[in-house]
Amino acid sequence: MATRHDTAAPPAKGGAAPGRPPGATRTKGPVDKDERRRARQSRRWQRDVRWSPYAFVSPFFLLFLAFGLFPLIYTGWASLHQVELTAPTEMNWVGLRNYTRIFDDDFFWNAAQNTLTIGLISTVPQLMMAMGIAHILNYKLRASTFYRVVMLAPYATSIAAASLVFVLLFGRDYGMINWGLDLIGIDAVDWQGDKWPSQIAVSTIIIWRWTGYNALIYLAAMQAIPQDLYESAALDGANRWQQFLHVTLPSLRPTILFTAVVSTIGASQVFGEPLLFDANKGASGGAEHQFQTLGLYLYEQGWVNQHLGRASAIAWTMFAILIVIGIVNYVISRRLRASS
Repeated sequence: MATRHDTAAPPAKGGAAPGRPPGATRTKGPVDKDERRRARQSRRWQRDVRWSPYAFVSPFFLLFLAFGLFPLIYTGWASLHQVELTAPTEMNWVGLRNYTRIFDDDFFWNAAQNTLTIGLISTVPQLMMAMGIAHILNYKLRASTFYRVVMLAPYATSIAAASLVFVLLFGRDYGMINWGLDLIGIDAVDWQGDKWPSQIAVSTIIIWRWTGYNALIYLAAMQAIPQDLYESAALDGANRWQQFLHVTLPSLRPTILFTAVVSTIGASQVFGEPLLFDANKGASGGAEHQFQTLGLYLYEQGWVNQHLGRASAIAWTMFAILIVIGIVNYVISRRLRASS
């Protein structure tokens, strides 16, 4: 039996597609240069798209690290030590003694109570007045731009200038407020010496400064409400007051929550108004600490009594209060979104 063996023929020399000769190099034409240039531009574009957003937001984070996060961490570390303003680099570990000491201090609880009452007296009327002003400005009025600028003017005014003017208005002997009360037969009120009158006077400064600011926020939110809702309510026979109750207020619930939280945070940090309202220009908040807030109490402990460790503990306590406010805001906002 014959066996067949097939073998491949050797490659022919000089065929139709001869191989590249040894040592030969490919010539770089204009097509190769364009491809490399497009590849470089593509890589550069990809790097730009990837890293440019981080470069744009990096200044904020750098400033936050330098002036926000580092002081926060350092203050927390200092709150666990005994530190004096005269020797800020000398720290003696005391643990939680600064916290237990301020919690046992009656002046701390007095300042916390004053902060709460001043916050309530200033926040509730402020937001209600801001809502009413925004509702009026939401309708077509002549010189509406002028009224909006006037509403923002108190916010742009210096705290020092506004507080000094209100000190003159609430003067016991020559103040205009007592002069007006005397015209209607009411005895003069010691606005700086008594507890409740002094807190009302300080709250009046806060209301005057922030009502216009919140009114503009409400006005912007009102102008975002579709006009179809008001037209439908008008066709159903609703007057302006009913439209405000059933259309405007439900649409402004997120904005109202936002302004309430921001005003509460601001009220917990009140400092300039009570400091400048004090006749003695001290951090005690009156002769009997009748309108001393937590901000004034912190300043008194740190820069008057020179106990930086205790002041740091007060600062972290206030920070914990703000965290609680933020958690409450988160819970309420989730329930509002679920209900809507």
